Amino acid sequence: MRVVFLEDVAGVAHGGDVKEVKNGFARNYLIPQALATPATNEALQRTRRLGREAETKRLKTLADMKELSQELDGSQVTVEMKAGASGRLYGSVTNMIVADEVAKLTDREIDRRTIQIPESIRQVGVYQIRIKLHPEVETDISVLVHPSGTDPAEFLASLSEEEEVDTESTEDAAETDTADVSPEPVVEEAATDEAADDTVDVEDDAEATEAVEEDASESEEQGDSV
Repeated sequence: MRVVFLEDVAGVAHGGDVKEVKNGFARNYLIPQALATPATNEALQRTRRLGREAETKRLKTLADMKELSQELDGSQVTVEMKAGASGRLYGSVTNMIVADEVAKLTDREIDRRTIQIPESIRQVGVYQIRIKLHPEVETDISVLVHPSGTDPAEFLASLSEEEEVDTESTEDAAETDTADVSPEPVVEEAATDEAADDTVDVEDDAEATEAVEEDASESEEQGDSV
């Protein structure tokens, strides 16, 4: 079916475009959603105006998303979840859950498909999440996942304390390992001294052999003289 697009349809067409699409796609989605209309003579005459209107709407949407991006950039939302003693969640944090929390923060509807969660969140903690608000606009927020019944601020403070303790423990362990390592020059010096001792022993053995040979030679000469 040939249709005139009344509005932008991501990945398909811009408002005012005239395209051939599958009948089912047009009848079941585009036309009922008022995104397109059959390409009648009257509709074709409207294409230029529809194109201008769509371009104006497109620019306004881009400007709105840039403004929202600046508002959200670096902000934090909290998600309360049931968790075990080890911090493992009974379930996972989905993009729908994060979208709902962002919507509360901004008082605007947020499409869950804009929330980029690379891996399932199944542990309490702080996570960096990217939101793709528009093909040309992205922003990053942090998501604090805390156990049910805990205060978000207090839980975040406890996480910071744990990180400081872990960092100090790692530094102490590194200093201990460094102190236990013997300096390499001492080992080399010891090895050099042993080699020198071996050289002296060989020289002493050679001198002793020469002395025995001289004694034997003198004895033979005395025997010949008798």
